[in-house]
Amino acid sequence: MTSTDVRNEADDSGPSGYAAARLRLLTEGARSGPPRRSALSALTDDWLGGLFAAAATDQRGVSLVAVGGYGRGELSPRSDLDLLLLHDGGDPKAVAALADRLWYPVWDLGLALDHSVRTPAEARRTAGEDLKVQLGLLDARHLAGDLGLTAGLRTAVLADWRNQAPRRLPELQELCAERAERQGELQYLLEPDLKEARGGLRDATALRAVAASWLADAPREGLDDARRRLLDVRDALHLATGRATDRLALQEQDQVAAELGLLDADTLLRQVYEAARVISYASDVTWREVGRVLRSRAVRPRLRAMLGGGKPTAERSPLAEGVVEQDGEVVLARAARPERDPVLPLRAAAAAAQAGLPLSLHAVRRMAATVRPLPAPWPAEAREQLVTLLGSGRPTVEVWEALEAEGLVTRLLPDWERVRCRPQRNAVHVWTVDRHLIETAVRASEFTRRVSRPDLLLVAALLHDIGKGWPGDHSVAGEIIVKDVAARIGFDRADVAVLSTLVRHHLLLIETATRRDLEDPATVRLVADAVGTQSTLELLHALTEADALATGPAAWSSWRGSLVTDLVKRVAAVLAGDAPQEPEAAAPTAEQERLALEAVATGGPVLALRAQTEPPGEEATGEPEPLGVELLIAVPDQPGVLPAVAGVLAMHRLTVRTAELRALALPDGVEGSVLLLDWRVAAEYGSLPQAARLRADLVRALDGSLDIAGRLAERDAAYPRRRGWTAPPARVTVAPAASRHATVIEVRAQDAPGLLFRIGRALEDAGVRMRSAHVSTLGANAVDAFYVTGAGGAPLPSEEAAAVAGKLETTLRG
Repeated sequence: MTSTDVRNEADDSGPSGYAAARLRLLTEGARSGPPRRSALSALTDDWLGGLFAAAATDQRGVSLVAVGGYGRGELSPRSDLDLLLLHDGGDPKAVAALADRLWYPVWDLGLALDHSVRTPAEARRTAGEDLKVQLGLLDARHLAGDLGLTAGLRTAVLADWRNQAPRRLPELQELCAERAERQGELQYLLEPDLKEARGGLRDATALRAVAASWLADAPREGLDDARRRLLDVRDALHLATGRATDRLALQEQDQVAAELGLLDADTLLRQVYEAARVISYASDVTWREVGRVLRSRAVRPRLRAMLGGGKPTAERSPLAEGVVEQDGEVVLARAARPERDPVLPLRAAAAAAQAGLPLSLHAVRRMAATVRPLPAPWPAEAREQLVTLLGSGRPTVEVWEALEAEGLVTRLLPDWERVRCRPQRNAVHVWTVDRHLIETAVRASEFTRRVSRPDLLLVAALLHDIGKGWPGDHSVAGEIIVKDVAARIGFDRADVAVLSTLVRHHLLLIETATRRDLEDPATVRLVADAVGTQSTLELLHALTEADALATGPAAWSSWRGSLVTDLVKRVAAVLAGDAPQEPEAAAPTAEQERLALEAVATGGPVLALRAQTEPPGEEATGEPEPLGVELLIAVPDQPGVLPAVAGVLAMHRLTVRTAELRALALPDGVEGSVLLLDWRVAAEYGSLPQAARLRADLVRALDGSLDIAGRLAERDAAYPRRRGWTAPPARVTVAPAASRHATVIEVRAQDAPGLLFRIGRALEDAGVRMRSAHVSTLGANAVDAFYVTGAGGAPLPSEEAAAVAGKLETTLRG
């Protein structure tokens, strides 16, 4: 069916014919993208034109005008119809009656309508007061009626916009910045708003408005294609959801990808991110140009007066060989020869980042078009300039994005292409893989004074996740890749070995510190063997912190930092030649002994809460930062202690960070056996519950009068569920050679209220004893390690350990 056929069908049968033709157009699989949007706009134009012709007995002095997205001919399946009924101020009743005859058929079909009725003077006045109205009128398009009236308004609106540009453009820029602050950056969001987020369709419209002002223009290359891709995704989203939405929710992404014929949701997101990156970069360049032009206009009259009417010459300040600063940007010197200087892009980028200035678009494009590839290995200057760029802090981000926009990054580092715009489907991560790597380098630049080889730290930060573009364990893949990349950059064999070790083990410290028993000599020895030297340990410590800080707020805390620091101290002692000491049963403290005696005397649980804090560092100021709360519980030895305590804590919305359970030796003459639980907890919301309430519920849990499972099930049922999304199944494994004193069972599962309670009950049912637990939650994922023994206190035989792990996995998946 052709566009003409569809329009004829609409003409033949009025509103119902339009509705049928519209439905048929939207359900034709072969028609999509710009052709469908144009056809839908044309179809709607003809229908509204017919309505207008039938309703207006005299078309002089009145016209129907499409504005905004409809004015641009960009109707998505569920788009609003943005319409203006323009009149010359004639008979108000006749105009009102005409408006009713136009608007009601639109409403009757269930179409969204954004409408107004104004004279040209009223439209211009409203535009002068409301920037959004002004932007909509810039795309005004005549539909029906008095063409001269519409043309006159268009001419006047454009003239007003151009005359008022020095005042209105800063207002538009501020509006864009406020929207970006609210909605975030489209190129990094897992559930982005295609229209409102920075780099989205609103920004593309703003760039059109800047171009219409004749004051500045956006870089055109790739911009129309980026805008088209976002519109295509929005069309598919409207069809998939049946709603007028711009939010690309997780549960809709597979369906939208299928609608567009893409491989999967990750491919969809990557295309969205690439389009958003083009629009964001074009916006940055355009708004800089607007600022430059406005500043130039402000100072030009004074300069001309001072120079006697002569043309002022922009000042050029040298920054590096072939690189100068001019008018707030870094540009190439007149004598620069990019075709003969392959190091120039890195030198210019390093100079710009060091000066905190943007790279000129013209300079970047000239280098991209003419510069020769670097030889392999790189010359020393190129390696030094890369390190300088990475060590320049926050300005590195903008400079790197300028290089990446013109393809210079992938020319320098071909492996970068696999991580560019790659989404990370993990709530802990706030960036795409490539931006996370740059953010890690920015964070690492703050720690260069802590290490003896800052160059290795910065390059490891840039490359530590480079393996995420390949299948399998990204740390293993990254180790292989970085050996090749580091050698190509020009590092010697020893440095290449250090960099590959850092990339291979960049998660080692944080995972060991949060999931293993640091008192166990086997834990410390495994880390020491993997790291090898003090200098590598020093670098790995700094990289670990930079990586976590660049991941997101959930990935790092004072508590995690304290655990990593403790582990590093222990490993450093081993590397210095001190053998790790076998743990000895610590003598109970006075408080522990008091609680134990009280538990024996009362025959029930006794507990105490105590805040744990970390003193501020040498450069810190203010109060110590809380690490959580220590919960000490003494209870007469009996079955079910672990699940009972875990269940009560879950009921009171307390998050468990670490847990230790051991039998306590009582003083001579005191009969009985007492279990001591030393746990670190934190309140999920608000303040901690009172110790008396915790104890009362624990007493009821132990005697069976409190149905913990039922209470937790009720709360779990009340939790909102993501429509169309299912959590991956739990996975339980036995960690080999993790400890000589216990069997380490590692659980990876979706975090949920009562998860530790379910695990504890399953371990109790399996007849094993828990020695300690190391609980780690990253976003929605729990990664917990449990040190368990048999009834006699020895590690489990391998077959029994595997059986326990299998039963636990079955329980958690059930």
